[in-house]
Amino acid sequence: MSFDAIAPSYRTLETIAFGRDLQGARVACLGELVSPRRALIVGEGNGRFLCELLRRHPDLAVDCVDASQRMQEIARQRIEHELPDRTNRINFFPQDIASWSSPEHQFDLIVTHFFLDCFPEHRLAEIVAKLSRAAAVNATWLLADFCIPPGGFARWRAGLWLAAMYRFFQFTAGIEAKELGDPSPFLRTAGFALVSQHLFRHGMVKSELWRNIGILPVRPADILSAASDAAE
Repeated sequence: MSFDAIAPSYRTLETIAFGRDLQGARVACLGELVSPRRALIVGEGNGRFLCELLRRHPDLAVDCVDASQRMQEIARQRIEHELPDRTNRINFFPQDIASWSSPEHQFDLIVTHFFLDCFPEHRLAEIVAKLSRAAAVNATWLLADFCIPPGGFARWRAGLWLAAMYRFFQFTAGIEAKELGDPSPFLRTAGFALVSQHLFRHGMVKSELWRNIGILPVRPADILSAASDAAE
């Protein structure tokens, strides 16, 4: 999976399809953060959220993991242009989350904006487990993503949009998922609780803040099994 091919035009495509709503979802919970010290951002993309995060928290140390080298180049250039005095606060890791190794230190902020929707359920379990093990006690997890409204015309319209989007990104970026999955059961089983949620685009886009409140399981199978039991 790589967004290299569409990285230069990604912001234009996003604006045409969703206006300012996706960026609005990315930054919606920023005001609810309490002085984070070290952040892990996975799938940051072109750096727009990263800039806003560092504007509000200039002393924050950030590890930024993204499989797309082109996206990371654009993000690095944006930081150098908009916040040149913050470039030393960021470590860029141009690699897939599967090959990324968690450092010895833990993160009190984890961010996965429009990233988890790229993976099928079994991969979601693996990724949530891996990131959970890198989370500090009381860590905050920011998540912006697509969702399906509960009913009516909004649900029907969201279904059409998502079907078209998944076909497009399977072709252009090689994403693994064929349909939208819900990471919420995996996050809960990993010891995180939903603190706040904001909805955009008639309920099709969400921004959520989760907080680590429990002991984290160490295996993806634990998360997948517990989430399946809860679903039954």
